[in-house]
Amino acid sequence: MKNIQVIDGALNCTFSIFQATEEEFALLFPETRQDIQYAEDLALLPRQEEVEAALGRIWERPIRKQDALGIDGTLLYGLERYKTYYRAKREDAVDPSAVNQAQRRLFGID
Repeated sequence: MKNIQVIDGALNCTFSIFQATEEEFALLFPETRQDIQYAEDLALLPRQEEVEAALGRIWERPIRKQDALGIDGTLLYGLERYKTYYRAKREDAVDPSAVNQAQRRLFGID
């Protein structure tokens, strides 16, 4: 299973984590090494019926943060403003101005 953290722009956002099968994750994050997805872009993906069905199943699989073994993807709702920083929809391809020096070294973007 893959863990997806859901973040939205609401003041009461819970930063919840949900589990997805490998197949469901691949539907929502279809690009190579993609680990960021914008909810608004989900409608642009092929196989819409499968995407919607996968989301329905994923919402039924919440997991406590302390039980999650890592976060494989981040699904952002109403936060398209971050597209400026995450153009490639990958954390390791973030705009260097958005992270500190240690993160730039980690991601190889010094």
